[in-house]
Order: sequence, then structure tokens, then C-alpha cells
Amino acid sequence: MDLTPVLISCKTAAVSIAVSFFLGLAAAAWVAGIRSRALKMALDGVLTLPLVLPPTVAGFFLLYVFGLRGPVGRFFVHFFGIKIAFSWGSTVLASVLISFPLMYRSARGALEQVEPELVYAARTLGLGEAEIFWRVSLPAARSGIAGGAVLAFARGLGEFGATAMIAGNIAGITRTLPLAIYSETAAGNTGEAGRYVLIIVLFSFIVVALLNFFAGKKR
Repeated sequence: MDLTPVLISCKTAAVSIAVSFFLGLAAAAWVAGIRSRALKMALDGVLTLPLVLPPTVAGFFLLYVFGLRGPVGRFFVHFFGIKIAFSWGSTVLASVLISFPLMYRSARGALEQVEPELVYAARTLGLGEAEIFWRVSLPAARSGIAGGAVLAFARGLGEFGATAMIAGNIAGITRTLPLAIYSETAAGNTGEAGRYVLIIVLFSFIVVALLNFFAGKKR
């Protein structure tokens, strides 16, 4: 059994959750603090859009921007000699794009459920907004944020459509677990595909267990 797709998937999911976690948390704190309802709804729609788009459509946008003819992709090739599309880095891009909305929505929901009295009390004690966020809001919302991080990690690990569009299915470079399952099934190697499926199922079971754990902590 070739473990390369497992290693590529784990490495991709680990890097993508690190990026999605901080981006999602920052975006959630920003949107949660906006007072204008119309602006908040507009931003929420834009930031959540990758969650409802078909993954292949999200991958098309990534390819359009980061491909060799895309503005960002052409810039990196011309000035740095770095090709983004169809490299391992493009698997991270796809995972971040697809997993970010889960992290953002979970973090925003957790932050908005923090008791307003805690924030008001911190302000009366003279704490600044940044200090209130780090010392009051974030600790109070940690269970919901952690649950969102677990979901985002799992989504990044199982990403298929966007990865196939921007990264391709290159063995040893961009072939993640979902792509390996597809390739082995298409080639008629159902036994090998089944072993990859078992690994995905094991990861999914761990994710469910962690979500139940954080849900219990939240209650």
C-alpha cells in the first residue's frame, strides 16, 4: 500500500488548518464587531460562499487566479519562477478555500454567543477592545472555536473537487487521499481503494469523537 497520499493529505490538512484557523478567527472577530446589519450580511455572504459553491467551481476560480495565465500565477512565475498551480502548494490553497468558511462560521457563532455582560464588565474595568477579545471573549468561546477547527481540518483532509481542478492528480506530489481513492477505483484496484477508504473513515470517526468532546465541554 502506497502511503504517499496519506502523508500528502495529512501535510496539506495540517498547513491548511493553521492558515484557516487564524484567517477564520480574524474574519469572525471582524464581522462580529460590525454594527451595520446590511454590511454584516454582505460580508457574511462573501466569506461563506465557498461553503455552498460546488467544489469544482471554487477550483475553477482558483485556477483562473493562480493558474499560469492567471494574474497571481503569472506574477509568481515571471518574478519568482514559482509555479503555483499543479504543485503541492495548490493543494493547500484548495483546502484553505474550502475549509475557511467552516472555521469562520463556527468562530463567529461562538464569539456572538459570549455573554454581553462579560464584555461590558471588562470595559468598565478599563480594558481595551483587543485585551477584551484575548482575555474575555476568546476564552469564553474556545469550545466552539475548537470545534470549528476540527471541522475545518476534516473538510480540508477530504477535499476533492477544488484540489483536482487547481492541483491535478499527480502521484507523489498532489495526489491526496480522495484523489487516490478515485484513481484506484477508476483503475479497477478496489482493494487498494478500500484501504484508503478505511483510513478516511478512521479520520472521520476521530473527528466525530472530538466534536462530541467539545460539544460536551461547551455545555
